[in-house]
Amino acid sequence: MLVFTIQLLFIFLLSVVISIKSLFISYNSLILKNCTLILNQMIEVGQQYHEKFMFTQAEVNEFARITGDINPIHLDEAYAAQTPFKKPIMHGMLGAGLFSRVFGIKFPGEGTIYLSQQLDFKRPMFVDVMYEAVITVKEVNREKHTALFTTEIIDEATGKICTSGEAQLMNKEKI
Repeated sequence: MLVFTIQLLFIFLLSVVISIKSLFISYNSLILKNCTLILNQMIEVGQQYHEKFMFTQAEVNEFARITGDINPIHLDEAYAAQTPFKKPIMHGMLGAGLFSRVFGIKFPGEGTIYLSQQLDFKRPMFVDVMYEAVITVKEVNREKHTALFTTEIIDEATGKICTSGEAQLMNKEKI
């Protein structure tokens, strides 16, 4: 009798696990469908994309190695201590490089071609500091499949803009 009860309990628990797994799969499918709908939507003036990020000194060092920009202001603490910044600053283009990733794979996403980018570096950026990229659709030209976006990097702690600019993009499916 005890063995039979344990078997029934096991079967019951197994059916609960299967039900939960089915619900989880259904829920994830719904999320994926919703993401696909959002990703395939045409962009509109006023839409925004936000992404928080930070870079480490190791990433700054790797950027310096790849680009050849080994300016000690980015890499040498003793050198940077003698500057108005008092510590190493990130390469401005490393921070702004985040825009390329966002445009190419997230907003508007796959198929996007960068036509131009204007940038103003207003404040230095430092490693291990949280920043937020804010991208806003400013203008849309449906005939040419192009759009103008404002691009900003904001220091999360101070709320001050570190980098600002505009990007012109083309995407035949989403613009």
